[in-house]
Amino acid sequence: MLVQGSPFSNDALVVLGHGTDLNPQSAAPVVQHALELRRRRLFREVRESFWKQEPRIQTVLAGLSAPRIFIAPLFISDGYFAGEAIPQDLGFGPSRILRNASGVVYFCQPVGTHESMTRIIHSRATGIVNQFPFPRAPKPAETTLFIAGHGTGRNPGSRLPVEHQANLIRAQNIYAAVHAVFMEEDPRIGDCHKLAATRHCIVVPFFISDGLHVVEDIPVLLGEPANAVKARLAAALPTWRNPTEKHGKLFWYTSSVGTDPGLADVILERVHEAARGQGEESGTGN
Repeated sequence: MLVQGSPFSNDALVVLGHGTDLNPQSAAPVVQHALELRRRRLFREVRESFWKQEPRIQTVLAGLSAPRIFIAPLFISDGYFAGEAIPQDLGFGPSRILRNASGVVYFCQPVGTHESMTRIIHSRATGIVNQFPFPRAPKPAETTLFIAGHGTGRNPGSRLPVEHQANLIRAQNIYAAVHAVFMEEDPRIGDCHKLAATRHCIVVPFFISDGLHVVEDIPVLLGEPANAVKARLAAALPTWRNPTEKHGKLFWYTSSVGTDPGLADVILERVHEAARGQGEESGTGN
């Protein structure tokens, strides 16, 4: 039974991920958050979809008949895929609103650029040291926080959400220092030990899934031997042991922000924003 009074009780939500046939973990956050939002019974229907694997976004949209459909892109940035390729391929213009004979389709802003991601990062950072308090849980004031992103020279906007979050958290004066670091741009993840003036360091990967970048590439960049990481992956073991000492620093490494349970609330906030943009939140959804 739908939640009584939900403004979206007659609407459909489509959680959209990039997807890949190379790594099954890539799809896990989409399934996780769609399942949680389906459990809340706020929408008539909640569906998973992907750009590069089944079920494809085009197929999912073709099977929906709700008068309002909200597409929530589970992406970190409003870069090439979430900001250009996917909405353009689906027929959206700059407004990100598509009207047709059946109703209206909204293409929401990506979750990774929402201000609430600051809360998600804090949750990840505090959770990992409390889970593994060896030899003790360090205080934030004696810890350097690293927010790790992909970065790419092909799209300068891809690094902006990571830098923005670093600036927001730095301004709160909670940690000794906060740095945005990247796989493919400077400052590099491999230089974390040089950037940190503290012994205690926390690295939070600003990625949607615990895919190969998170479970293989970043641990190697932080100093783990590549053969050891591959062996742990093959044995279905964690590829990073918290905390691990590298170059005289003690590193805690978290799961990706995209797998945090709180992301379901960020998706909902993006849907509310899209609906308010047209003043329709209490319209066809009643």
